[in-house]
Amino acid sequence: MDIEQNQTDKNEKDLVNKKVLDKKEEAPDKKEKVVEKRRLVFYIALITVFIGILVYLGIKLGPKITELAKNPEKLHRLLNSFGWKGVLVFIGIQILQVLVAAIPGEIVQIAGGYIYGTWLGTLYSLIGILIGSILVFFIVRLLGYPLVRLVASEAQIEKFNSIFGSAKSEAAAFILFLIPGIPKDILTYIAGVTPVKPLRFFIVIMIGRFPALLASSYIGHGTQMGNYLVVIILCVAAVVLFLVGLLLKDRIIEKIHRFSLRRKM
Repeated sequence: MDIEQNQTDKNEKDLVNKKVLDKKEEAPDKKEKVVEKRRLVFYIALITVFIGILVYLGIKLGPKITELAKNPEKLHRLLNSFGWKGVLVFIGIQILQVLVAAIPGEIVQIAGGYIYGTWLGTLYSLIGILIGSILVFFIVRLLGYPLVRLVASEAQIEKFNSIFGSAKSEAAAFILFLIPGIPKDILTYIAGVTPVKPLRFFIVIMIGRFPALLASSYIGHGTQMGNYLVVIILCVAAVVLFLVGLLLKDRIIEKIHRFSLRRKM
């Protein structure tokens, strides 16, 4: 009987020890799951806050900035009221137009040329767009794929991921940002989830965007100086190029995509 009792006690102890060990093994798993859930909640909260800010700025400031940009004299008076800080305000507007789709960049760039002249208008627009592009790129690197899916389809993301991940990514980015009619700010969002190198990307897109920025600033400056014939010619040329780029953008992107795939093979 004693032997049987001892065996029973031993079995009970083994069972208790096994339960204790199982609980110890389950504890880290539960902690990991809790941490994972907290990260997910925090991640979703960040995306929600970012989107909320963009929507708020688009609704609150988008129409006002667009209206001001359409009336360069009024915008000029507003910027002058800030003194030397007016330049920073203008650059801030350019940063916003990269982040917020509701603000049309071309109108703001033309207004910059009207107020500051061709070269300074181009420079200030370039600085604002560069800062805005850097912000978008690294915000996307932080928040990731779900944020990009709000502005681009899965097929677009895969296509540009292939283009920006190719050996000729710099040349592809230059062509994409040079051609009018291709949504450049969306490209910057997509680039954030691709393996493209940030520094090279920013240099290339600024070179690619420079001709359009220069032309927009020149149109603004020409309007301010009363060179209406030159302005009309440039505007007609800009509209034609924009329409051509808009109508052919899918073909252009597809050709660049196929070229990048050939380079990989």
